[in-house]
Amino acid sequence: MTHFILSAFGDEIDDDLATQLDVLEANDIHYLELRAAWGLNVLDLDAAQLARAKEMLDARGFKVSAIGSPIGKSLIDQPREYEMANMERAIRAAHALDTTLVRVFSFYKPEKANSPGRSWDYYREEIMERMGALTARAAQAGLTLAHENESEIYGDVPERCLDIHRAVNSPALRNAFDPANYVLCGVKPMADAWPLLGDLTAHVHIKDASFSEHCVKPAGEGDGDVPGLLTALAERGYRGFLTLEPHLKFAGQYGGISGPDGMQIAVNALRKVIAQLPVKVDVT
Repeated sequence: MTHFILSAFGDEIDDDLATQLDVLEANDIHYLELRAAWGLNVLDLDAAQLARAKEMLDARGFKVSAIGSPIGKSLIDQPREYEMANMERAIRAAHALDTTLVRVFSFYKPEKANSPGRSWDYYREEIMERMGALTARAAQAGLTLAHENESEIYGDVPERCLDIHRAVNSPALRNAFDPANYVLCGVKPMADAWPLLGDLTAHVHIKDASFSEHCVKPAGEGDGDVPGLLTALAERGYRGFLTLEPHLKFAGQYGGISGPDGMQIAVNALRKVIAQLPVKVDVT
């Protein structure tokens, strides 16, 4: 049977890790996609802070679903060493927190967003080389990278996401499917993205979005067809994470804010969608 495991970006609740765990525990969620704690990005946590986080998680019966790293949310003309150094920090965090999954992105153009600049074709070879190097290092460390579609990076539309996977061609690089991010790029997630990326999807972020309002919504309340996504996952026997990333109060380049109330709304909306699916699923 399909097994959905609920997780969440706790830093959307509060900077304090204990508060993150309090709210998630109250919502019967026991996995955390760690992006930030105590106001620090997960890659900036030192060994002592990672050990402290692991101790807190263990004491509360929590596990880490993935390292929510910002790797690849950088300009493609920065030195390659910049993100390779971040990968070493992500490896350190993943090993310390006992997870094998690291979320990544696929680089911004150097030009400002409102400037046409060069086409993506101009940067493609460099992007593929960097994604390949990051993936090879992750594989060497026993980790899997989950590439997330995101506005204005190379992999913001499904065709270029697929291009990355075909070029890198490694089981250590999988797809993280975010329906809201596709909507915000003008893409219909299930009609346009899923047929290309369904077989490659090993991780899912849950938020919805509206084409007309161009804003994020709770699951099932936008144009992301979250019910269709979860049904398709169930039909494929998906056994993995649905990670809540609600962005209900603020959505920024490097994260979002929902607060405790917003997270509660997001959890309730997702559970409602799951309860109404035409197929039976097991949920943890």
